[in-house]
Amino acid sequence: MSMLGTKWKLHGNGKSIRPGEVVRPDERLTWPLTIGVGMQHVVAMFGATFLVPIITGMPPATTLFFSGIGTLLFLVITRGKVPSYLGSSFAFIAPIMASQQQYGVAGALGGVVLAGVALALIGAVVQKFGAGWINRLMPPIVTGAIVALIGLNLAPAAKNNFDAAPITALATLVTIILVSVFFRGILGRLSILVGVVVGYFVATVRGEVDFAKMDSAAWIGLPHFQAPEFHFGVVGLFVPVVLVLVAENIGHVKSVAAMTGQNLDGVSGRALMADGAATALAGLGGGSGTTTYAENIGVMAATKVYSTAAYWVAGIFAVVLSFSPKFGELIATVPAGVLGGAATMLYGMIGILGVKIWVQNKVNFSNPINLTTAAVALIIGIADYTWTIGDLKFTGIALGSAAALLIYHGMKALATARGTVAEPETELVGTPAPAAKASGGTKRTSKKRR
Repeated sequence: MSMLGTKWKLHGNGKSIRPGEVVRPDERLTWPLTIGVGMQHVVAMFGATFLVPIITGMPPATTLFFSGIGTLLFLVITRGKVPSYLGSSFAFIAPIMASQQQYGVAGALGGVVLAGVALALIGAVVQKFGAGWINRLMPPIVTGAIVALIGLNLAPAAKNNFDAAPITALATLVTIILVSVFFRGILGRLSILVGVVVGYFVATVRGEVDFAKMDSAAWIGLPHFQAPEFHFGVVGLFVPVVLVLVAENIGHVKSVAAMTGQNLDGVSGRALMADGAATALAGLGGGSGTTTYAENIGVMAATKVYSTAAYWVAGIFAVVLSFSPKFGELIATVPAGVLGGAATMLYGMIGILGVKIWVQNKVNFSNPINLTTAAVALIIGIADYTWTIGDLKFTGIALGSAAALLIYHGMKALATARGTVAEPETELVGTPAPAAKASGGTKRTSKKRR
């Protein structure tokens, strides 16, 4: 059983956590408390995980089922060393929607499977040789650009849903904004879920919600499973997603390592393989691709409980909840206006996460290589440039991601050969800022404080 990471030690008396301490992944609190924390993880992932199938038109109950199964699979493959919940990845929204237009839902599921297999293979390589080569292939300027363009590429979809019911959408968006600043702790972190609930209430009052399918659905039943179809034309749509999942996953492992004080580099490859396996499994049965969830990192940071026992509880509860067709149909009744308000926030957040990667890694945009990489990639992604070669169609996300990689490495190789770039790729810490000049051209001096 220890090979599965399910042999937990009781932390202290199991009822409290001393100041400065955390409940480590191989520890747990008493089972009533552990179950309570596990339920919090389900609530934390709930809003974001369900938005993906709602936006893409896929069965919410099926997505929830594979989210729970994927979480349990992740815990087994990582041997209980990396606490994480695998929820629906927003990076899959654009390629799923694009591939559905040409190949239907089954074709989109085939793309999800291919992305999962590719991610698992990358994880195997990382586990064998380490993650250094990924950092060289995708430095922060490239990773940030890819993450940003994926979010910003979805802006038209958010606008279309917003326009469908502007009042409902505005109520949803305003609620998300207010909750995020008025409340602390878990409620503040669940601002999107609260916004969706309030927006749903407004939509119900305005007669925008249709309960017909929910009323006729059974209380207990199997999720709707569907087999994938594989088309070569979806490859270009889903390749960039793999790069984003790699960045998200490695970032998650590093975050957990920093918060628990443990070195988890040795299992980073296993984490990638687990995420890839969960994504491929979801695609094989009709679910959306998965990723490690930042929302649940917030729960761990707030509770100081990093026990994988809580994630076993969360995964099992998600699977049980997915066996209620009525619950799934209730989620599917969320109208376009609510989605528009939430998506305006969510898609923008994805874009800003790319910018956050640049800021945290002190990317220097005085360097022309960095500046050109980001500038060209973002415009291609936002404008949704398209390139069709026979049956293979590359859209803005794929072309923008490829541009980021090719421009960065191409310009860097040429600059190295010519010795033409003197600016560092990252800003130097502690470098004094240039003196400000007065309008008349004289330098301003500040009085020395005593």
